Amino acid sequence: MTEHDGTTTIEQVELGKGGPLVGVQGLGCMGISEFYGDTDEAAARETLDAALAAGVTLFDTADVYGLGRNEEFLAPFVAAHREEITLATKFAIERNEDPHYRGVRNDRAYVRQAVEGSLRRLGVDVIDLYYMHRRDPAVPLAESVGAMAELVREGKVRHLGLSEVTGAELREAHAVHPIVALQSEWSLFSRDVERSAVPAAAELGVAFVPYSPLGRGFLTGAFADASTDLGAEDFRRHQPRFTGENAKTNAALLAPVREVAAAHGASPAQIALAWVQQRARVHQGLTVVPIPGTRRAARLRENAAAARITLTAAELALLEPIASRVVGDRYPDMTFTSASREA
Repeated sequence: MTEHDGTTTIEQVELGKGGPLVGVQGLGCMGISEFYGDTDEAAARETLDAALAAGVTLFDTADVYGLGRNEEFLAPFVAAHREEITLATKFAIERNEDPHYRGVRNDRAYVRQAVEGSLRRLGVDVIDLYYMHRRDPAVPLAESVGAMAELVREGKVRHLGLSEVTGAELREAHAVHPIVALQSEWSLFSRDVERSAVPAAAELGVAFVPYSPLGRGFLTGAFADASTDLGAEDFRRHQPRFTGENAKTNAALLAPVREVAAAHGASPAQIALAWVQQRARVHQGLTVVPIPGTRRAARLRENAAAARITLTAAELALLEPIASRVVGDRYPDMTFTSASREA
């Protein structure tokens, strides 16, 4: 596919009002360390280099990925390219020796504890973009964002972001300290953020950073039923959308994605990424920087090439109904997603 082979680097955009200049597509690094089965670390390092060569400059991690191992894995790459990249990490999800336990902490003491750990593992003096990974409604946003703002004043963090918050929560947080980026799930399969979070981001000049823009791989058409097509350690085997009858129903929804892909000589993944970029244009002034994850350099280049695809109005209309027909929730437990707190 010479038209979309990724040989041309992607354009750069401002990540939110006053935010850093980044490539219009970033790289989600979570899967390098956990959740998707075993990783070939040499191939993953090659993927990081391929990303930078393609113009990808936003690298996204979190302290919870691999219990800190993901940040440690990125450290040598960060050290080698510190001035060329924008480094984003997150705090708030708490884990312990129980592999199934997930807690959420937003209190001031935990914010300060978490940032020191991330700085140490990443081997840096300052984090470019620091996200609150999940929201604990029991802790006032003024406390959480206020503590994050202290880190900016102390020079430990340059910019602040939030993940999985509603439009109202984004406005409340932005009034405490400017937020440059909101990261939440947004794709052809998941559009609940369009109810309030996306319009609020557009209004405030906050960039939107879609995670799982490929529906955790389902939109690529690479598998039809996670319970049979993926390895035992792959967390998607437990996702409601990806197993059993839900998987069969959702796999059938990919037909129009494949049709549009064929018309462009592209892959279904490229069409899904192009859709996210183009959907942003409905909301005037909104900047969107999706962060598809991959551990393979070839897939990275393919994903980056999607930034050059323009879908027609007819193609967008063909893809429009997909999300409304998806069956199954995004997670087995939706408690800490923004969807659980929408009015």
